[in-house]
Amino acid sequence: MNLKSFLFSMTTAVALCLATSTEISAQEHYRAHVSVGGHAGMTLSSMTFVPSVQQKMVTGITMGATFRYAEQKNFGLIAELNLSQRGWSEDFKGADFKYNRVLTYIEIPLLTHIYFGGRRFKGFVNLGPQAGYMISDKITADFDYRNPGSVEGFPDQNRMLDQMRMDVSKRFDYGITGGAGCEFYIRPRHSITFEARYYFGIGNIFPDKKRDVFSASRGSSIIVTFGYNFRLR
Repeated sequence: MNLKSFLFSMTTAVALCLATSTEISAQEHYRAHVSVGGHAGMTLSSMTFVPSVQQKMVTGITMGATFRYAEQKNFGLIAELNLSQRGWSEDFKGADFKYNRVLTYIEIPLLTHIYFGGRRFKGFVNLGPQAGYMISDKITADFDYRNPGSVEGFPDQNRMLDQMRMDVSKRFDYGITGGAGCEFYIRPRHSITFEARYYFGIGNIFPDKKRDVFSASRGSSIIVTFGYNFRLR
């Protein structure tokens, strides 16, 4: 699926959710629920480079705070403030070299929250835009990645090398995130959540003009989290 098709699909899904929630609201009014909470988990990330780069996914951590507002029976809005690690790991095809690059972001997702179920158990779908800012760029390597051609036995044939030594020029990031999960109410105001989410980045980390090395250098992540929410009202 290309970028235009993906954005069209996400926009259509959000529009359908909003239309459904409006119809429900017209039928019956429900008291607003406001919840706050926190969540933590792990990320599994890679980068989309054009030209392509031989890589593997890299693991990281994520944690953050959640604010949730629901005024209708099956529809709400979520805002989060997260600290999340993304990046990539170079794939040397069996050669004994290691290179990992972990990019740490402060992120703000703004999500449509669609939920369903009973008083004790609910399923949900979250979808919306996300913006972030990179606060850390950490490289771990066991060779001279700035001059790999001088490293004995380094597999430099038919592979891109520039991404290992290039500095990040664009720290602001944006994209679309969506996921699904479940929520268990252990008490009327206390709940535990589990969610699996996917982030599709649109912003590039390296220069992307025609004269530059990469025309695309954007990240994507699979995120799995556990959370706790407390309903204020």
